Amino acid sequence: MESITTKFRKNVEKCPDRDFIVFPDNRMTYAEVDEIALRVAKSLCAMGVRSSDRVGILMANSFEYVGILFGISYLGAIPVLYNGRFKAREIAHVTSDADIKVIITSDQIDEHTDYGELLHSALPGLEEYEFGKDRSISSNNPNLKAAVMFGEKVMSGFITQETFFDFGSSVSNSEVTMALSSISPDDEAWMFYTSGTTAMPKGCALSHIVLQHAGVIGGIERLGIKEGDKFFAPLPMFHTAFSQPLSGVLHVGGTLLSMPRFDPDLALRMIVKERPSIMFPAFFQITNEILLHPQYTTDSFESVRTIVNVGPQDVLMRLQEKMPHTRQITVFGMTETGGSVCMGNRELPEVERTESSGKALPGNEIEIRDPETNETLPHHTAGEIVARGVGVFDGYHNSPEKNAETIDAGGWFHTGDLGQMTENGEVIFLGRLKDMLKVGGENVASVEVEGYLLTHPLVKVVALVGLFDEKLGEVPVAFIETINNAELSEKEVIDFCIGEIASFKIPRHVRFVDEWPMGATKILKYELRDRIHEELGLSLN
Repeated sequence: MESITTKFRKNVEKCPDRDFIVFPDNRMTYAEVDEIALRVAKSLCAMGVRSSDRVGILMANSFEYVGILFGISYLGAIPVLYNGRFKAREIAHVTSDADIKVIITSDQIDEHTDYGELLHSALPGLEEYEFGKDRSISSNNPNLKAAVMFGEKVMSGFITQETFFDFGSSVSNSEVTMALSSISPDDEAWMFYTSGTTAMPKGCALSHIVLQHAGVIGGIERLGIKEGDKFFAPLPMFHTAFSQPLSGVLHVGGTLLSMPRFDPDLALRMIVKERPSIMFPAFFQITNEILLHPQYTTDSFESVRTIVNVGPQDVLMRLQEKMPHTRQITVFGMTETGGSVCMGNRELPEVERTESSGKALPGNEIEIRDPETNETLPHHTAGEIVARGVGVFDGYHNSPEKNAETIDAGGWFHTGDLGQMTENGEVIFLGRLKDMLKVGGENVASVEVEGYLLTHPLVKVVALVGLFDEKLGEVPVAFIETINNAELSEKEVIDFCIGEIASFKIPRHVRFVDEWPMGATKILKYELRDRIHEELGLSLN
């Protein structure tokens, strides 16, 4: 498999005038995105960025985002994709942990977030920094040399877009071409940061092969992608639910339909107008919002051959009934597997397509193991899903202890998820072994939120559980015991979180307790989960 940069450049040469990225109100061809990428690459080169250096991107979905991604990659450098919903403490952690050399952001306000102000808060010293001085921006990040602001805004500490592009005028195209020619498919391509059971997000550096495996092999084997296909993929560009369909698009010289942020009205109009062949909303909640739109009809998805949704079987069955022209499949995977490690078969009957996440993609292996003994379990027996192969990463960045915990001597990655396997090798996902929540498609580590809440001076013990939510899948609920039974309100706890942790991690409900349901040594979270569902009259889906 070629590098993702080579794939993109070949399409620039083969179909320069074909639409590459389409937004609801504008579009860009392969050649136009390549022009941005070249300018970015030359400017970064002039600033001293070289192969294997890491460059952070903190932006909303945009044409510039894609151009910057490829511009960084043209140098053999590694884009580090900040989750756009991270707050200052998470951004500070990622910047230090990834050893980022340059950060690129935008003056575009996304979900009421001003990224410039956020970076000022996350990186003390940035506001007074002048690029070119013989020092780093802050002592916490000794290799961080610059922050760039795309757009029209002039902000202290940031290099403006105009000045940034001026830097590149002294660099020739041939310097970028030389860097491009030295990139190997085994090299690190992009780095994502994903929440896990540790206190802060973990870096997942994916090689060009892992980055593309699910999109290309899964696209060919399971989605049935064809030359020039259009993919609807509305998720954030910092997510593998963007990189996976993007890889498929590049493989067939296709077009990716995106949007600054998901909006069901814009999405439906875009689907009807652009007529995509493949849809990759990934999470059933997104598809459901489109299907519930008053202007949706059963012919709205007439052009769509295949759609990828993840969710409970009964929900997927209801969705499938409303999409008579479209084959729906579901998948199982995560950032560590570049997206999907297995994918459903669109040729199977709809009951099987909604029940099973399909077989492992060619080049991957999946087994179900006993989480205590690590023994392989027989068919239709619940256990931990483990995986290895071409589409599985090599390990977490800067996390030897976590790697030892999750990757065994046989090279199997232990996902922390619960599942079983049929006689035909089809994986059935059953839930999570890890103490994790999935809020609107985002991973939320209970321990991270609990750790932050414990910094409140009145909090003694805290336990976070998931509450079923029709729109987001689940939302966080915090059970808290205060110190000496001190008075603390639900609003005070929520206000304590606002602006300090990502909004999707903030508890939607807070309950106070003075006695915990306990096992031998641990709080029985399932009892707390049952308690909040019963209180609110919700079923445990």
